[in-house]
Amino acid sequence: MTTLTLETEPIANQVTVSNEKLIVDLADGRSLSIPLTWYPRLMQASPEERKNCKILGDGYAIEWADIDEYIGVEGLLAGRQSGESQQSFERWLATRNASTS
Repeated sequence: MTTLTLETEPIANQVTVSNEKLIVDLADGRSLSIPLTWYPRLMQASPEERKNCKILGDGYAIEWADIDEYIGVEGLLAGRQSGESQQSFERWLATRNASTS
C-alpha cells in the first residue's frame, strides 16, 4: 500500500462546474478535471447552485453551501470520490425534492 505524500499543499484558486466535470485550477498551474458522477450532489445541483461555490481558507477546500457539499482539494488529488453513503444521498435527495415541490 502506498501513501500519498505531497511536497506542497494543493491550493485551489478557481473552480468551474459543467454538466459533466468539476474543474479545479490550482495555484501551481495544474488543473484537475473530475467526472461529476463522483459527486452526486453536484450532479443534482442546478447550474446556479453549481456556480455558487466558495473556496475555503487559503484554497484547501471548496464548499457549495446550497447543496451542503464540501470537497477537499487534497482528496481530489488523491482520486477520492464522494464518501457519502447511498442512504444518506437518498435522504438528502428526498428532502431536496420535497422542498422544491
